[in-house]
Amino acid sequence: MKTSLRRLSLFIDSPFAAPLLLALVTVLAYGLLIPQLGFYWDELPMSWIRYELGPDAMARYFSTNRPVWGLLYQLTTRILPQSPIYWQVFGLFWRWMSALLVWAIIRDLWPGRRQLALIVSLFFLLYPGFNQQWTAYLYSHFFIVLSFFLFSILCMLWSLRFPRWYWPLTILALAFSALNLWMLEYFFTLEFFRPFVIFYFVFSFEHLKSFWPRLRRTILLWIPYLLVFLADVYWRLFVFNNTVYQPALIPKLKAAPLATLAGLARTIFSNLYTVSLAAWGQVFQFPNPVVDGPRTVIYYLIVVLLTGLLAAFFLFANRSPDNEHPRINFWPIGLGLIAMLAAGGPFWLAGLDITLAYPASRFTLPFMLGVSLLLAGLLEFFPVRVRLGIVSVLILLAAGRQALWADDFRRDWNTQKTIFWQMFWRAPGIAPNTIVLLNDGAFQFYADNSLAAALNWIYDPGNRSNAMDYVLFFPTSRLGGSLQGFEAGQPVTYDFISEIFRGNTSQVIAFYYQPPGCLRLLDPEIDSQNRFIPDATRMREAAGLSSSAWITPDETARMPKIYGPEPARGWCYYFEQADLARQMGDWQRVVELGDKAFNLNDYPNDPIERFVFIEGYAHTGNWTRAKELAIASYKVSPNYVSPLLCRLLNRIDRGLPASGEKQTSLNDLRTRFSCLP
Repeated sequence: MKTSLRRLSLFIDSPFAAPLLLALVTVLAYGLLIPQLGFYWDELPMSWIRYELGPDAMARYFSTNRPVWGLLYQLTTRILPQSPIYWQVFGLFWRWMSALLVWAIIRDLWPGRRQLALIVSLFFLLYPGFNQQWTAYLYSHFFIVLSFFLFSILCMLWSLRFPRWYWPLTILALAFSALNLWMLEYFFTLEFFRPFVIFYFVFSFEHLKSFWPRLRRTILLWIPYLLVFLADVYWRLFVFNNTVYQPALIPKLKAAPLATLAGLARTIFSNLYTVSLAAWGQVFQFPNPVVDGPRTVIYYLIVVLLTGLLAAFFLFANRSPDNEHPRINFWPIGLGLIAMLAAGGPFWLAGLDITLAYPASRFTLPFMLGVSLLLAGLLEFFPVRVRLGIVSVLILLAAGRQALWADDFRRDWNTQKTIFWQMFWRAPGIAPNTIVLLNDGAFQFYADNSLAAALNWIYDPGNRSNAMDYVLFFPTSRLGGSLQGFEAGQPVTYDFISEIFRGNTSQVIAFYYQPPGCLRLLDPEIDSQNRFIPDATRMREAAGLSSSAWITPDETARMPKIYGPEPARGWCYYFEQADLARQMGDWQRVVELGDKAFNLNDYPNDPIERFVFIEGYAHTGNWTRAKELAIASYKVSPNYVSPLLCRLLNRIDRGLPASGEKQTSLNDLRTRFSCLP
């Protein structure tokens, strides 16, 4: 027993313990749900462009903003297939690798302070300001570039510590610094953190007695890196001009320098609060059993418990000099603040708002290093055991918070799959050049251009041209822009960078999705007055443009493999198929599907979902069943449903030949629903 404990103690003190702990915590916080995750936000169109349209389309996509970064995608996408799980694991690896590099940097800056290095790297790994880890196709490449910067810093420190290898390591550091600078602007001004790291190293480890020799030595060591930085500035100013992000601060400074500087100071203070206190405050947001469900709560508790046990065990069992000789060191605090100030440059220059909301929380990425250093440095003021206790609590809560976000991403992926499977059932084919309108309330992690890629992927498989056959718009996002209004006959052009869509508002289909209800193709006659559809969605207005004429019965659509096997055929399957049969005038098919649907252990979650079956039973002469369903829908909400039922009854009346039974049944229902003549 004593031998086992001694071996365990030796392992915890070994250089392998921290990488293992970081790996275990990475899996617990980010990796448990990855088999159930997919593609999100920009990575949905990006992956579609690369894998479906080809490398040339990917090159066009990056040509206007980050062409060098695009080369990295050309490399990684040749290695990894178009399957979310591969990219989730890939993203997990680079999250761990970046934290490992932070651990190595802190170990090199403060030799012997193993505990400090572990704490900083854990804070960095679980930083709660950034909540988009599972958009892995996209952000794995962010973390690759961040790792380039961190590895450059580490190589630079090694070059100073091992003079014999100074030039090989410096060349390596310069190369990775250049990769960071040329690929992505996010970590661009973090380069200004480098000279302070050099100065600290010179101050701590080189035998120079006064400030000015140290400063002179720092500048000499920094000059090669400064030249690489200036070369990139020249390239960005005179060779390649990013058309996405422009320096909005400079014109403002020219126009009103004092007011602009005052506003900038307020912005910087507010942003630093956001990325530090506000970001870490999110770890105290706990799951709600009523909203999230018991399984999510159990999942959260498992992650919190296991992470807490691991962190506490490694931290308290570590026989670090941090514990034996506790001392206050202001350098982590100072370097942390400098890193935070250096991180914000690209965003303050471009006038971008740094928030914790999705998707703008990506702007917190460059601040991770500085915030982690600052927080770890501030905790040095606490007694050792108190400090380790606080760290353990923060770590377990941060892991739990990230796990809850992972569950949100899982739910959103399921929602997207549900919508497209139901669309596939309702619309097996869609005529080219069709605009699809959809309400945006069902999603957290998708924009309409994200879903436009999936729409083309499904309904135009094999496209290799520069033209898109379909586009999907959220009216709330596009009105007044790409979609000028809800009048027919308006041309619509949408530039997807790699492809261009050209259509017209006379060729539109509009869908509405409000779970747990089914996806519904909006009926212009019914849904233009449907008060179940909130005003804010603008979908009642969109219903006026919608026409099923653009839906074809031929199954030309193909569901991509990433959407998995077809879901179980519940109520929504039969509803979608019945609505398609109604469009084709196949009333017998509608009734057959209705007979099956109403015998399921499932049921409609929207009273309008019964309308297609009311119409079907009426057209086949089963007025008793039609009346039963109409009354059932009416009872859900008489004030909201009765005007819609009256419109439906008018359409049934127009569509059927005169008969006594028809007239008697319609009169009975119109009287019950208070339909106006």
